[in-house]
Amino acid sequence: CTFFCFAKFSVFHHRLLALCDKRYSLLNAQILKTFFLPGAQPGTQPQSIKIEGDFFVGGLFPVHSRGPAGVPCGEIKREKGIHRLEALLYALDQINSDPDLLPNITLGARILDTCSRDTYALEQSLTFVQALIQKDTSDVRCSNGEPPILPKPERVVGVIGASGSSVSIMVANVLRLFSIPQISYASTAPELSDKTRYEFFSRVVPPDSYQAQAMVDIVKAMGWNYVSTLASEGNYGESGVDAFLQISREAGGLCIAQSIKIPREPRPGEFEKIIKRLMETSNARGVIIFANEDDIKRVLQTAKTANLTGHFLFVGSDSWGAKNSPIQDQEDVAEGAVTILPKRASIDGFDQYFTSRSLENNRRNIWFAEFWEDDFKCKLTRPGIKYDLGRRKCTGDERISHHSQYEQEGKVQFVIDAVYAMAHALHSMHLDLCPGYMGVCEKMDPVEGEMLLQYIRSVSFNGSAGTGVMFNENGDAPGRYDIFQYQLSNVSNPGYKVIGQWTNHLRLNPEEMQWSGGDRKVPESVCSFPCESGERKKMVKGVPCCWHCEFCDGYQYLLDEFSCDMCPFDMRPLKNRTGCRSTPIIKLEWSSPWAIIPVFLAILGILATSGCIVTFIRFNDTPIVRASGRELSYVLLTGIFLIYLITFLMIAEPSVPVCAFRRLLLGLGMCISYSAMLTKTNRIYRIFEQGKVAVTPPKFISPTSQLIITFILISMQILGVFIWFGVMPPHTIIDYEEQKPPNPEFARGVLKCDMSDLSLIFCLSYSFVLMITCTVYAIKSRGVPETFNEAKPIGFTMYTTCIIWLAFVPIFFGTAQSTEKMFIQTTTLTVSMSLSATVSLGMLYIPKVYVIICHPEQNVQKRKRSFKAVAQAATVSTHLSQKSNDKQNGSKIEPDRSQ
Repeated sequence: CTFFCFAKFSVFHHRLLALCDKRYSLLNAQILKTFFLPGAQPGTQPQSIKIEGDFFVGGLFPVHSRGPAGVPCGEIKREKGIHRLEALLYALDQINSDPDLLPNITLGARILDTCSRDTYALEQSLTFVQALIQKDTSDVRCSNGEPPILPKPERVVGVIGASGSSVSIMVANVLRLFSIPQISYASTAPELSDKTRYEFFSRVVPPDSYQAQAMVDIVKAMGWNYVSTLASEGNYGESGVDAFLQISREAGGLCIAQSIKIPREPRPGEFEKIIKRLMETSNARGVIIFANEDDIKRVLQTAKTANLTGHFLFVGSDSWGAKNSPIQDQEDVAEGAVTILPKRASIDGFDQYFTSRSLENNRRNIWFAEFWEDDFKCKLTRPGIKYDLGRRKCTGDERISHHSQYEQEGKVQFVIDAVYAMAHALHSMHLDLCPGYMGVCEKMDPVEGEMLLQYIRSVSFNGSAGTGVMFNENGDAPGRYDIFQYQLSNVSNPGYKVIGQWTNHLRLNPEEMQWSGGDRKVPESVCSFPCESGERKKMVKGVPCCWHCEFCDGYQYLLDEFSCDMCPFDMRPLKNRTGCRSTPIIKLEWSSPWAIIPVFLAILGILATSGCIVTFIRFNDTPIVRASGRELSYVLLTGIFLIYLITFLMIAEPSVPVCAFRRLLLGLGMCISYSAMLTKTNRIYRIFEQGKVAVTPPKFISPTSQLIITFILISMQILGVFIWFGVMPPHTIIDYEEQKPPNPEFARGVLKCDMSDLSLIFCLSYSFVLMITCTVYAIKSRGVPETFNEAKPIGFTMYTTCIIWLAFVPIFFGTAQSTEKMFIQTTTLTVSMSLSATVSLGMLYIPKVYVIICHPEQNVQKRKRSFKAVAQAATVSTHLSQKSNDKQNGSKIEPDRSQ
């Protein structure tokens, strides 16, 4: 409402007069005066400092802190308040004593206290516009009828201040209505760079957009990617955090865990809630803090109370800077805090000036006595004020820095530079408008605010610290910052130490940094720790700095940090899964246990078979050899020999010749053996079946016929193999799927012939048919007397062989999914074949060889039987079999009377 009234009154002051009755008395005039000065007591001016001069500059300083509810002002602020105020007074003294700057012109001031509150500062700053408000007092008369004599307020040409950004924004909205230029020494909110709203505002400190960029660079330099932000409610804190958030988003690689605002009037327990919220994301140890001193101190106190000393890693803005007041009694919590402050230097001249101030020589500062009491912890006796017995009495002999701790406040340099910027602008303006004129000429009485603003924006001079003072098109100073760290351990002088600078880019000295407990290693503030070798990042949706690590399992390798990919079929991942390597190639080695047993059996079988063949050849014309059917016996023994021999081909290193012989001999040995046995059993069966019905022998029972039948049966196997050769020539393959267990470290490529399980069974299937057929004939011939044939030994051979191969099938196919498939199947196949050959050899020929060698007396010629005798024996055998069946059925046996 006040803002609105002044805006309207400055333009349409005659409208305001309509609100005033023509019958106002002098008292009414005083009330009108009070209207223009909200917050002032009737008949009094707001408490302020006035320094006489030709030109007046306004000054706004937070001399006091914000008071409790209902009270505008609180305790005095020694550093941010008194030091800065005295810096303005010091600058005025220097300028007024400088013969080259504003010669013959004195610079005065009107200095006000903002009490660190924007609303109170607005009320106070209305003092600066009084002289610009036209008041019609023609109808106002004193009691004697004379017109009143009203003191004319001084007209300020510009304002130095304010400190807090929220205060500067509030004041700038008023000053722009009256075209009063404003130069701040501490307000850094980026919002103030908007010249469409704050065209009369300038500052000698860089905006928070530079500061936020510097803080982003600091966070990135320390390797942090997950931080929280903490801001005091108001323009400074909120705009600073907003700038930090915006820059971090543009830069990428930095995520915000929590963004918390500290209320302007915190309720009890508010800071405990803030600490609790920060701990919800405890990995975000870094806390970016844009807050005022009081809030910083409360945050540190609460963290200490919560026993979190050393957990949080604070990165403070220039409101923290290198001040001791926010960390007083909280040094252990603040240890390691990195703070930023516009590049500054301690002004020696100000130190000499300020330390020489006393109650006697500094009466122009109306708040100096209060500062004196607070600084020296004593009490001055003043009329009407009761003496506090709990504090000692001030003597007036105390001296600053001798009897109290003194350190120049960080913004003193900028206060001095702001006053000098105003003075240089007035000096340049005077040279242009009043050339050669001593004193203030008419063209500068009054000073036009818009013109003065142009001169302010054009100034360029070396400031109090030797650095250049200038303004860009937005009225901002260039970004130059010192980076501090508060160090407590392992240092001779605990305190803030410069660890780097920022001037458009960061220069940080990591070796100068140390953290809680004196640790030199930079603590981590990350959402997720780096993944181990072979792990990919699975990003958390919406939080680009957070991820879960997932292992590239199985045969996957890390393609990039976010994805895994399968290795080629002939490769397996490296142990660290950063790439792929060739899978080792294996084959069945002769030294393997899977090969030793089959080879041992095969060697024994070959020796036994060779012995039988040699014995049969040696005793070729003896009765036993001749009676066994020499021709078919040699064929059968050859097949048995080949069955044993195939073991060596199955274990030998696969190659094209080896694969070709495997195909040829795998089924050939069994085919030869079972073809010969089938021919034998078929001959016996036909002979005795023919004998039951006739005395003439059946056809094709001669040795030559038997050989022809056998070779015809064998030729079918050979023909099938050669057709297989034509359709699919033999070759070797490397099977990478056979030995591919879940753990790729045990993966192997198996070198083998191109014979699948089905093709192998197909190769043996013809032999199985012969074997089954032979078994059927053996069963049919089981009733033939032992003295007439070999049917029963052949039958026992076939029964045993069938059992062996029936056991072979589940073992062979049951291991198809095993990683040892090739070894198990090869061993099973060769052992089964060797056993079947051994059964044939043991049942049919070992007994004969035993008789030939050990009992030669039995190897003699017996009476030769005619086919008629054989037929009669067959008939008798049939009748005996029938009688046996009838007896089992309980029927009466009648003698055969037909004979």
